[in-house]
Amino acid sequence: MSGADTTVYRKRDFAFFQVGRFLSTSAMLVQSVAIGWQIYDMERTPLALGLVGLCQFVPMFLFTLPAGEMADRFDQRRVLSAALVMQGLCGALFLLLNIAEVKNATAFYAVMVLFGVARGFASPSSQSLVAFLVPPEKLARAIALNSSTFMVAVIAGPALGGFLYAFGANATYGVCVAGFAAAALLIAVVGGRRYEHKHDGETDRLARVVEGVRFVRQRPVMFGAISLDLFAVLLGGATALLPIFARDILHVGPIGLGLLRSAPAAGAAMVALGLARWPLERAIGVKMFAAVVVFGIATIVFGLSRNFNLSLIALFVLGASDMISVFVRHALVSYSTPDAMRGRVGAVNMLFIGASNELGEFESGITAALFGTIPAVVIGGLGTLGVVAIWMKLFPPLRTVDRLDDVRAG
Repeated sequence: MSGADTTVYRKRDFAFFQVGRFLSTSAMLVQSVAIGWQIYDMERTPLALGLVGLCQFVPMFLFTLPAGEMADRFDQRRVLSAALVMQGLCGALFLLLNIAEVKNATAFYAVMVLFGVARGFASPSSQSLVAFLVPPEKLARAIALNSSTFMVAVIAGPALGGFLYAFGANATYGVCVAGFAAAALLIAVVGGRRYEHKHDGETDRLARVVEGVRFVRQRPVMFGAISLDLFAVLLGGATALLPIFARDILHVGPIGLGLLRSAPAAGAAMVALGLARWPLERAIGVKMFAAVVVFGIATIVFGLSRNFNLSLIALFVLGASDMISVFVRHALVSYSTPDAMRGRVGAVNMLFIGASNELGEFESGITAALFGTIPAVVIGGLGTLGVVAIWMKLFPPLRTVDRLDDVRAG
């Protein structure tokens, strides 16, 4: 590496980014535990929990693609930092609602809509920034480390949320505000390589957004990986229903809810740490499909379980298998995307992820309201297995990908 490269790629910048992402992700998940418990305590219906996901999905759907175009026109660091400030303001609004003892779920849903807007702007910038903080030869390991940091936060966040909620919602939301504020400050001072953004006045912004969507759609490996994650998690996600399992099925309270929320991340973190040390090198596509099969089976086991320990194990395996799929998808997207398209492609990727998570929560709420909580989870797991079978036939280029270098942007 040349001296110039050493100046551009500073370890401090990647470390600041990782700490900022850890704090913001932890704060978001601490907040999600409190919101889930409060909403279900107010309404006592699975549909009410599903609406939490819908309130975030709609603004994310509307703003993520324009935010990706913005990340390709402006400095991702500023966009991400501003979005984190907005998330902190949403946490402050939740705190004020709780201080005022508001018991109307509609007010909480309204703040969740604002939070969804902030997430829509944050996600593309956050995803595209990693490639600008490390040299190309270290990108695969950086992706694994970034995933590890995320998963550690996903473990710590829900567990901390359940613990803090035992002391009251005020403490919970207060920690969230502090976490978002600290993350915004760290991201604001991150350096790294900077792409020379070209403001082409002759190019319509809508056309640039469409160009990002077309770029993904015309690459079967990338489109197959992203859409597989979308439909598998959309059908197989049981996270939105965990407050019901914790309160009414397993009877473990808010602390147990925190542990249930942390179990998938614990499995994912263990796999992510392993991938950071031993990245996947061969048969990438086959391993991704196999991981999604395990994800679907673990979902079915969790839905049928009545034992808290077995439920934790099933969620642990679910998270571990999902991490393999997440790593492969993120690596394929990062390796396949040129610098000029990273924001827009990241937006498409994050839009699909947001759809699979937040829209999946709404789908789970609707299915549970129609068929019951346990059948909803089991049906979702079976649906995930069906998606794998269909996608293996629809996207043979994804199934046959061997090495990540096979899809590197030319």
